[in-house]
Amino acid sequence: MAHFPKWKIILVALVGLAGFIWSAPNLLPRETTDRMPTWLQPVSLGLDLQGGSYLLLEVDTGYVVREHLSSLVESIRSTLRKEKVKYADLGVQGKDAVKVRILEAADRDRIRPELRRLDPQAAFDVADDGTVTYRYDEQALRERINQAVDQSLEIVRRRIDEMGTREPSIQRQGTDRIVVQLPGVKDPDHIKTLLGKTAKLTFHMVDDSTSPEEARAGRLPPASMLLPSVESERGLPAAYVVRKRVEVGGDMLTDAQATFQDGRPVVSFKFSAAGGKKFGDATRENVGKQLAIVLDDKVISAPRVNEPILGGSGIISGGFSVQQAKDLSLLLRAGALPAPLNVLEERTVGPDLGADSIKAGAIASGLGLILVVAFMVVIYGTLGWLANVALVLNLVFLMALLSMLGATLTLPGIAGVVLTMGMAVDANVLIYERMREEGRSGRPLLSAVRAGFERAFATILDANLTHLIAAALLYAFGTGPIKGFAVTLGIGIATSLFTATMVTRMMVHLWIAVRRPKALPL
Repeated sequence: MAHFPKWKIILVALVGLAGFIWSAPNLLPRETTDRMPTWLQPVSLGLDLQGGSYLLLEVDTGYVVREHLSSLVESIRSTLRKEKVKYADLGVQGKDAVKVRILEAADRDRIRPELRRLDPQAAFDVADDGTVTYRYDEQALRERINQAVDQSLEIVRRRIDEMGTREPSIQRQGTDRIVVQLPGVKDPDHIKTLLGKTAKLTFHMVDDSTSPEEARAGRLPPASMLLPSVESERGLPAAYVVRKRVEVGGDMLTDAQATFQDGRPVVSFKFSAAGGKKFGDATRENVGKQLAIVLDDKVISAPRVNEPILGGSGIISGGFSVQQAKDLSLLLRAGALPAPLNVLEERTVGPDLGADSIKAGAIASGLGLILVVAFMVVIYGTLGWLANVALVLNLVFLMALLSMLGATLTLPGIAGVVLTMGMAVDANVLIYERMREEGRSGRPLLSAVRAGFERAFATILDANLTHLIAAALLYAFGTGPIKGFAVTLGIGIATSLFTATMVTRMMVHLWIAVRRPKALPL
């Protein structure tokens, strides 16, 4: 009598039930699945299947280095002024160094420890004439660039998520590039506008000792800078002279929302506890002076501080439209990019092309399934039908796992599904052929069945492990569609191994127990 453990039957039944539950949303319309729980969603369709926008962005790594060197210059200036040290020739030298000359010999030894602590990553050198040099090697600059690219990737992801874009794909490519795929987004212009803005928000005090006209004439104090203003369209100054010192940075913002004040769109913001304290101190010490709100090196507004602002929140009013206020609040919530992003490549895939791809993939999958089913029935008869049932279950498990993992199905992924069908029945072919050989050698029915499964298992496991290694390598070294193919192939290998060694074996044993045949129908 054929025997199959009950616990294995229960396990297969539970796994099959779970597979049908998680794969069922793929048969329902999108309007229905949108109302379903987040853990029970259909497989996401890639850009090549449902259409959308593709952007290849490049992080301006040169800006990253220049910004870091400029920041070090300001730190040196602030330290020397605080310690009342006379200096000259402070500035960036070349592409990887900052120099400053300490004028008085008595100050050189005293200030050296303070200057060394400003940036431990830089090589620090002091010459006999008092010239202090900070120099960065290639490794230090590369680490700085990698940090900037990783930060840019996270900021881009936050901005896309804030927009409510469904199922985006955001990945790093190479050393300084980011690939953004937005399925369903037909017009990428608005996306490019938001991603192209650095959104670096800073608060500076206006330097009222120098007018913009004097600054343009060359009389600009070293601790100040001349910035253009977006308020010029409303009859206000076209530029402001502001202090280089940042009173409060946008990195201390915890929230920003578009709202209305006196019927005009504005952006309300809120600082963290530390940022609120710094903002309160800055406004308390500068009552009666103008506070410049600077976004991407342009003055949005420069209100006069009439009284200390101690609540840690405020309003940015810059003559915005409703959409501009929403976009600015989104950018501030997501955070500032460490460097500008340049659009290297842009593609828009229409939904018609995606529909054609789905249709072609469905035809290929259906035709492949029909041919495989017919082959198994013709060659193996009744056992072929059992293998076909296992094949259908394999496809159900495959779609269920893709749905559970939130994977994105692309056109190469469909190719992986078709390949999985062939691999799934390949294991059954090995088992059945082994059973046939054992039967020809004179073994009884049950002994031949048992030997077929047991002796074919090593070959099946070896073949599947080889395919799994290939899928892992494709995923590790591939990009975009290649990764999608590798994911589908890897999951298909796991499901086909389960259905061949567990599901098919259970069905064969149950069939023998019910029908009690005298010989294998091969």
